[in-house]
Amino acid sequence: MKNRIAIASLGIAVGFAGAFALLSTAQGAGAPSVLSAYRQLDLFSDAFERVRANYVREVEDSELINAAINGMVTHLDPHSSYMDPTDFQDMQETTRGEFGGLGIEVSSEDGLVKVVAPIDGTPAQRAGITSGDFISAIDGISIQGMALNDAVERMRGAPDTQISLTVLRQGEKTPLQVTITRAIIQI
Repeated sequence: MKNRIAIASLGIAVGFAGAFALLSTAQGAGAPSVLSAYRQLDLFSDAFERVRANYVREVEDSELINAAINGMVTHLDPHSSYMDPTDFQDMQETTRGEFGGLGIEVSSEDGLVKVVAPIDGTPAQRAGITSGDFISAIDGISIQGMALNDAVERMRGAPDTQISLTVLRQGEKTPLQVTITRAIIQI
């Protein structure tokens, strides 16, 4: 959390410094004055504080800052987007082509994680996980209604660590308990 706030704060500070430098250099060319930029930042600060104090749910400062930065970037260039630290890490894992996990393709159905397919040669396939299985709990904790990304994050982990899945399988009357040892999964 401190890391996210530090990154967001650094990004804001760099943005402010860059805006100040651009406005200072462009002032002679009829650009708005630095005073005008500070008024706009004051307006942003007011909006930030109002949302923070009066929104229907509690919102983390980092969530507001990330949304504001993303809004600026996408407004100025619809083909660009801002990645918060979590999205950036996910993108790095995806482009690197490997992660520690079970080796299953999943979707969400009826509030549970549905196995679309185990990937050939992975721990999930070796443990007998099959297409159509539903995962209802991870390490004894129900995932009913959990966001798919959160459930996937719980299934990922360091190679050679164990995870216990509660699996609902068509034709089986009782849930199956499957223990799997995570491994590096190549994409």
